[in-house]
Amino acid sequence: MKKILLLGLFFYSFLSISAQYTEIINSKRPGFSESPYGVGTKIFQVETGGFYLNTIKSNETFLTRDSYGGNLFLRYSNFLEKLEINLDTRYQKDTRVFNNVFQSNPYSISGFSRLTLGAKYLVYNAKYKDKSKEIRSWKKRHAFDWTRLIPSVGVYAGWNSNFLTEAYKAEKMSFKGAILLQQDINERFVILTNLIVDDILLENTTYSYILTSTLAVTGKWSIFGEHQGVFNKSRPNDYQFGGGAAYLLSNDIQLDIAGRVSRIESNFTNYTLSLGGAWRLNRHIKKKTTTLEGTKEPFFKRIFKKRSKKKRVKKVKIKKRRKSKKSKGPSFYKKKKKRKKRRKKD
Repeated sequence: MKKILLLGLFFYSFLSISAQYTEIINSKRPGFSESPYGVGTKIFQVETGGFYLNTIKSNETFLTRDSYGGNLFLRYSNFLEKLEINLDTRYQKDTRVFNNVFQSNPYSISGFSRLTLGAKYLVYNAKYKDKSKEIRSWKKRHAFDWTRLIPSVGVYAGWNSNFLTEAYKAEKMSFKGAILLQQDINERFVILTNLIVDDILLENTTYSYILTSTLAVTGKWSIFGEHQGVFNKSRPNDYQFGGGAAYLLSNDIQLDIAGRVSRIESNFTNYTLSLGGAWRLNRHIKKKTTTLEGTKEPFFKRIFKKRSKKKRVKKVKIKKRRKSKKSKGPSFYKKKKKRKKRRKKD
């Protein structure tokens, strides 16, 4: 059960604990959504993979028919447990055609299409009751905990750099913001919700949402399903549906595979396949707690308790010694002799 509980962090940070660090790697891949939790202090994590995109139907005159490349997502935390710094970049190669009666005049472009520096912070960490300790009532132990519908909350802020290849450059740099929500329905099933605003400062700002549900099947395997909606004034609305699986090779290594179908308005459809993994350099140091294991008493209170007990023991010993000294006094016969000598003197 403990392995299954930790596996919930396979894609996203599923454990609701005060610290962000988890024994098993917490990866964003292979979905697009993010959890409000970071990787934990003294953790450097690399998430990378390749993708292939193919367009099936489109009414666009200038069409990107095929696209393939790789994503690289770097995550690091050092100063605060709740704060994570990350870098998201993509390199891709596109085959573009003139789409009229036939697809003609193909040509290729390649280069860096994305470079975003961001930070994520955990604002609220939801806490749930441990029902395993409920032994009086079977009904209460197995009843659904409605407080699990209250999500953990995180915020994200990012800077979209314009240091890209000429074919992928925007008119200027922009910013990105997001609200990240996570609901732990139980130890094996989690729901993530992301509300995102991208391309801030540009003429056409992009708004999107992502809904992701993840299920830990075994101690090694996990599956997910995802839906995303993207809205922009200059482009048709984009609705995407994806799914995939991940395999835990070790506590610090994860492998994954995923597929996605994009249904864009105006008869535009494409699909994407991705394959990759995540690895972390784990130098996390667990902080010493101020309470002993198995007790809720503060550290200093326990010290004072120990001191007070020692003082009581010393007092008892002193009293016993005094009694023993009195017992070693002169005998009754010697006392009589002393009294006789005093009478003679008198």
